[in-house]
Formats: sequence, structure tokens, C-alpha cells
Amino acid sequence: MVEITKSVIPIEEVINSVRNDASGGIIAYIGLIRDNSCDKKVVSVEYGDVDGSAETRLQKIVDSAKEQWPVNDMTIVHRVGKLNVGDNNVVIAVSTGHRQEGFAACQYAIDKFKEQLPTTKKETYTDGSTLDYKPKK
Repeated sequence: MVEITKSVIPIEEVINSVRNDASGGIIAYIGLIRDNSCDKKVVSVEYGDVDGSAETRLQKIVDSAKEQWPVNDMTIVHRVGKLNVGDNNVVIAVSTGHRQEGFAACQYAIDKFKEQLPTTKKETYTDGSTLDYKPKK
């Protein structure tokens, strides 16, 4: 399952969405907005899905992970809109039979998320400057 949401991500629900009897464990990654980036203090980060393709981009990450590891289930939820320091921006949950595959698939998913950024991203700093990021094709 993949989802783009404007709401606070329900972490426990995301984790429970991959729970099943075939899995020996669930690995989760919770992304947070930190207070610094590019050697500047961050005020907020704003994500947008301007062309409506973010869910498709996330699904490609899930599909690719499932091709490489024996993943029983995987969910990625990404929050868009204006987020403040400490807010969750992405939650990834992976269930597998064994922990090694779960850790590898979760690591892969967050690395691809960061590498391919499925949404636009605008960081705003305390000095008033901003930095924009665009999704990579």
C-alpha cells in the first residue's frame, strides 16, 4: 500500500497494515523534519504532489523492493503540505519472514525515496531563504 496524505501519519496504523501471520517481524522507518539542513536552521518543509504522480512513484519503490527481497507486505505513507520541525514526513513499514530481508528492503525503500523524491520539497530557513527540490524522473 502507498498513500500520499495531508494528515498526520498514523504510525501505528501503518505498522499494523503490514502485520500478517507469515512474517517474523516488521521493520519501520519514521522520517522526521529536522531543525537543520544545508548548514542553516529550518523553520518548515513543504511537500507537494503538483502533478499527481507521487503515489505511482512510491508504488514503483514498493514493487522494486518486492522483486529483490521476499517481502510479505510493505506500506509507504508520505505527508504533503507544510510541515514543521519534528513532524513525520514519511513512514515505511515492511514485513518479512526474517529480519535481514526486512532491514534490507526498508533501507532500499528510504534510499530510493530520498534519491528519487516523489514530491516537490521546499525548505524554509530562519534567515528567510528557501531551497526548492523537484522530483527526479
